[in-house]
Amino acid sequence: MNPDLLGPLMFGVAFLLIFSGYPVAFSLGGTALVFAWIGVTMDIFEWTLLYAFPERVFGIMSNYVLLAVPFFIFMGTMLEKSKLAEDLLTTIGALFGGMRGGLALAVVFVGALLAAATGVVGASVVAMGLISLPVMHRYGYAPWLSTGVIAASGTLGQIIPPSVVLIVLADQLGISVGDLFVGSLVPGVMLATMFAAFVMVVALVKPEAAPALPPEARRERGSALMRRVLLVMVPPLVLILLVLGSIFAGVATPTEAGALGAVGAMGLAQVNRRLTMPALKGAMGETTRLTSMVMFLLIGSTAFALVFRGLYGDIWIEDLLTNLPGGKIGLLIVANLTIFILGFFIDFFEIAFIILPLLVPAARILGIDLVWFGVMIGMNLQTSFLTPPFGFSLFYLRGVTPKEIPTTDIYKGAIPFILIQVLALSLVIAFPELVTWALD
Repeated sequence: MNPDLLGPLMFGVAFLLIFSGYPVAFSLGGTALVFAWIGVTMDIFEWTLLYAFPERVFGIMSNYVLLAVPFFIFMGTMLEKSKLAEDLLTTIGALFGGMRGGLALAVVFVGALLAAATGVVGASVVAMGLISLPVMHRYGYAPWLSTGVIAASGTLGQIIPPSVVLIVLADQLGISVGDLFVGSLVPGVMLATMFAAFVMVVALVKPEAAPALPPEARRERGSALMRRVLLVMVPPLVLILLVLGSIFAGVATPTEAGALGAVGAMGLAQVNRRLTMPALKGAMGETTRLTSMVMFLLIGSTAFALVFRGLYGDIWIEDLLTNLPGGKIGLLIVANLTIFILGFFIDFFEIAFIILPLLVPAARILGIDLVWFGVMIGMNLQTSFLTPPFGFSLFYLRGVTPKEIPTTDIYKGAIPFILIQVLALSLVIAFPELVTWALD
């Protein structure tokens, strides 16, 4: 066998195993071991290369930036398990319910708030699906609109800081998490605004698809409702401002701010008398599960990257990407198309750990701003939550959707929001100032 083909072959075998449904972490680790044996047999490298693996794993486990991941996951799941997210949805729904499309607007608004308060997509989608979907269904909202707006608004946790995905991207890109948070703020708010604008257009063009709540469905009005809105909204907003403000001002690192957010979420739950043992156990269990998944993926991708470099696969990828027609533009087109297509089939963490390390060296060589590059990839990865057949938001929503709403309606509702995300991604690519304005 030609030694130059081993790198591309290793890459192909890993993806073949992943697409077959085998767990990604073990697909990567297993492929690494097999091709390490082949590399040693063919005298391409020595077994001593693998001595670097334990040191790299120890580096992952002692990575201070990645320690922020479980803190932010716990913060989000605590707000969901203690029903504080439910309070937000019901209160904002009552506030906007009197206008046409008001419930859908409330979902977008609360989706953005939960994104800033949690950074966890699953928690946001499940909470909004359980609470808002039955009400929207009861009062005559078109199933495609109600499911689409819930699934899309839940994905805002990908791009609006503090996002777990942005933390992982910053680590993989080798840039400051704070810079990536600052850079993603305007694109995230812009995307939420575009979702809201689409809802208002639908309510105007197809009023039967997004009716207003009847007067009898709105029990509280006037000052009583406004007092309840303030009581429910102010505490989470203060928590968000403390967490993000401390990062943006440089007072705290993302890890320290995440710890503050986790304690703050428990404090809010306690003030509302919701800090129960079932809620605490549920939050800790979900945090452990998601964090373990991230760590196993990191270990598998580390083993893969080590052997892949031993087979000179990194040089093959670097040459391929830096010699594309069009230079920077060529790399951006290939990177975005690759991530968008892979998003139909595999998880966003898997894309971040497998594809990003291959793209970053070429992006550095071509002089691409890595903060802008990271926000662009984060927005592209966000689309993967909505793309059938394996979009995670669609799976989360299907689990809490009434049986009378078919899966085809969920897919149909996701399509316009996917197009909106592609438009927003195009704007970020065309106008880097949307990301770099504050950093400059």
